Amino acid sequence: MKITIPTSCSLVAVLALLLLASFSTPSSAQAGYFHVELKNGVWWIIDPQGNQMLSSGVDHISYQPDQIQGTERYPYTEAIESIYPDRNAWGLEALSRIRRWGFNTTGAWSDPELWVHGVPYTVILNFGEHAREEWDRDSPEDVVDVFDARFEQTARSIAGKFCRPRRDDHMLLGYFSDNELRWGPDWRGKETILELYLKFPAGSSGHQGAVKFLKEKYGKDINKLNLAWGVKAANFESVTGNGVTEVYQSDANEFVGDVATRYFEVSQKAIHEADPNHLYLGARIAFAGNPSDGALRGARKVDVVSINVYELDPRPAVEAAYKLTGRPILVGEFGVRAEDSGLPNTHGAGPKVATQADRGRAYADYVTRLESLPESVGYHWFEWVDEPKEGRFEGAGSEGENSNYGLVDIQDRPYEGFVEDVKKANLAAFEIHKNLVRTTNVSKEESDANTMSHVRVSSKTQ
Repeated sequence: MKITIPTSCSLVAVLALLLLASFSTPSSAQAGYFHVELKNGVWWIIDPQGNQMLSSGVDHISYQPDQIQGTERYPYTEAIESIYPDRNAWGLEALSRIRRWGFNTTGAWSDPELWVHGVPYTVILNFGEHAREEWDRDSPEDVVDVFDARFEQTARSIAGKFCRPRRDDHMLLGYFSDNELRWGPDWRGKETILELYLKFPAGSSGHQGAVKFLKEKYGKDINKLNLAWGVKAANFESVTGNGVTEVYQSDANEFVGDVATRYFEVSQKAIHEADPNHLYLGARIAFAGNPSDGALRGARKVDVVSINVYELDPRPAVEAAYKLTGRPILVGEFGVRAEDSGLPNTHGAGPKVATQADRGRAYADYVTRLESLPESVGYHWFEWVDEPKEGRFEGAGSEGENSNYGLVDIQDRPYEGFVEDVKKANLAAFEIHKNLVRTTNVSKEESDANTMSHVRVSSKTQ
């Protein structure tokens, strides 16, 4: 059965009006762009009309999402082509659904065609991926040589191409520079970033940067390093970064802080030079285990720190990130999988529960816990549609993921009970956050100092 969706301007206008009506509790009127403010000890996103809001989003709302690994088949696309008259009709229905379910943002990897219908959206720029494709092919997966001058050139080029044309778009929430870059030992390997940089080619900027760091740290005395790390390196150029002591771990954490600081400084500068009006939403740091403190300290340059947290309770991760950065936190990904979905759920991140009803309760608990924190400014669910049961594309750590992440199944059918629970939780989130009472007094000066001043608020067309 095909569904005919009107595509007239009136529907677009209705969607826009519904969107603006959903942003409750007006603050001081500000015509301009999305920005963040600390008000009475609680962080908020402020919308272009000056209203307080949280960003509740859905990642990867796409007409052609995951293909079956090893094939050219896109099963979700095959299904919806028999349901909707065209791609635009599908897109309007998808936006209508997320609004009905209490969401107000299209998250990372969503189709650009959805960005023009009056719903706030985000853009992921993939600086690291572009750098590896263009010149940094020898680096390990999700690692980029940030000390190479070409990284800055790549960031400026990508920002100029994708950010500058959007600088006057009032529905753009902001930009992610990357997703889940490698900041230390995780599911991709046990090496520290210091070890990985020391393994770069000897003439590379990354290798030279790591050697310079160690020489400055140990006064160019290799014997001091050997003693501190418990190794026997002949010289600094031959150090491999596989120390076994606590001092080595401390040095590795300090070095990744230098790498992260360089990465976020370059990214922030590139984005805001191309587009000074919108938020830099960070790089979606994965909280798989315990990410390096150094990586988080380096993220202090961003407007909003984005982290991906696939745990039933996000509070420890969010609190840790805020303690180290002092910036408001957006959860860029979270998800729960149900065993009654008919999918294998053998590859993919996040907890598994028995039923869709359990999944709905887990979603509600997650959002309630998250928005009980004053530093949280929202959350984006991963993702719109389930992955293929045969496994999606391999690469980027996916291992042929085959999990029940979707609000809808591969046939575009909503998980009705689950999305009803999602809707209730999303609608309650704003009130939970609004009713926060901070036990410590926060002065107006502290609040003003923590409001981003470089993200301009203006109604002027540039």
